[in-house]
Amino acid sequence: MSSQPEPGAGVDDPLRAAAETMREVRARCVWSQRITHQDLVPYLIEESHEVIDAVETGTRDDLREELGDLLWQVLFHAAIAAQDPEDPFDIDDVARTLTEKMVRRHPHVFAGEVAETPEQVLVHWNAAKAAEKRTRRSVLDGVPRGMPALALAQKLVGRAAQAEVAVEPGDEADGPASEAELGDALLALVATARVAGWDAERALRERLRVLEDDVRAAEAAS
Repeated sequence: MSSQPEPGAGVDDPLRAAAETMREVRARCVWSQRITHQDLVPYLIEESHEVIDAVETGTRDDLREELGDLLWQVLFHAAIAAQDPEDPFDIDDVARTLTEKMVRRHPHVFAGEVAETPEQVLVHWNAAKAAEKRTRRSVLDGVPRGMPALALAQKLVGRAAQAEVAVEPGDEADGPASEAELGDALLALVATARVAGWDAERALRERLRVLEDDVRAAEAAS
């Protein structure tokens, strides 16, 4: 009785072997065949957080495994996309697009520009990114609203500054002097919300909506 070949057998490139394994799973696993991009979103979020946990508290083995699980999500999305009847693309297209973008955004590496400090690198990065996004009409375009409220707040405060809408920091004299103290202050605010019966996540998201309105108003007036 003949046995099935190992997934990715005969492929020397481990990344290619992983992609071939995903292709076989998509083609032959009845559960995987029914999965859509939308179905994968909760798994993508979960795997991303597991990578973060591995970075912050895990071992090297944990990190290697969790990065693999996150890579599987990318391969899975690409396998689904390859079967789209109207606009298919596969993992090679994803990799090609990524490579082209990263080459454009690192002209100091690939195109003879000079960047001797991280700040100079950021100038090149932002210039390349701005050139790519010329169709965007607002500094808020492209910000994923599904981000956790605190991460979204940090992103939007930066975008607001580009539109010259300032979000004033707290009193520096009484404010935290380190990231550890900032963590204490944020936790204290959450504790305050709990005692008062408020939803801290909702409160911040509602405030961010006001900030977005202010930014769009400033852009419309300019």
